[in-house]
Amino acid sequence: IDRQTIAGYTDEQEAMIQAIYLILNIERYDYLIYSWNYGIELQDLFGQPTFYVVAELERRITEALLQDDRITEVDNFEFEREQNKVHVKFIAHTIFGDVEAEKAVIV
Repeated sequence: IDRQTIAGYTDEQEAMIQAIYLILNIERYDYLIYSWNYGIELQDLFGQPTFYVVAELERRITEALLQDDRITEVDNFEFEREQNKVHVKFIAHTIFGDVEAEKAVIV
């Protein structure tokens, strides 16, 4: 993740970490190679009020991740505002165990 490269083979929980990372970092509808059900819509949140971004982030993250059949639930959202960013941490419950994840969005 630090090098923004995905290489090699992985399975089960490590594969879920990778899948969640990809889903949350691919803008939905921007790439023809991906289905319209893959990725997340974040671009239109730029410049919106923080309260709106927080509400939408929870809904959009949940909707995006639940497209993957291996993810059963997304909950325990925690939001933190830093200057022009909203950081969100949450837990994705998968068939391979729970995965803690986070995402930062510029507002």
